[in-house]
Amino acid sequence: MDAAPDANDPACADVIVRLPQTVAELDKRTTNAQATGAWGDPAGVLLYCGIEPSGPTTQECVNVNGVDWIVDDSRAPLYRFEAYGRSPGLEVIVDSEKASGTAAVLDLGAVVKELPQVRQCTSVDDTFDLGPGA
Repeated sequence: MDAAPDANDPACADVIVRLPQTVAELDKRTTNAQATGAWGDPAGVLLYCGIEPSGPTTQECVNVNGVDWIVDDSRAPLYRFEAYGRSPGLEVIVDSEKASGTAAVLDLGAVVKELPQVRQCTSVDDTFDLGPGA
């Protein structure tokens, strides 16, 4: 694994020391890069803290237990989940042939909340003031 550009951010250390031993029913393994995590052998879930956070996007964004995630399925069966609106940025790569992406973000949500939230997902409904009776 390679460390993300901002892996030395102290907030990433707060995340890494709290990583769970099991994610999506896969056991944690040792990684060789700062601010990373991996589960499974071979790895089915990879975590990188210190990525450049995405700005506003039209990609699918979902809230799971209070954490907003951008979901990128363009490389399926590898799915990329970015903890949207967190600084520094954090991403989780899930091989859907080895693990459930839903289970992974559920298992990692508590540690992601350690990162400061600077923006949130919005929907089209949030951009319109429909007023009374709409």
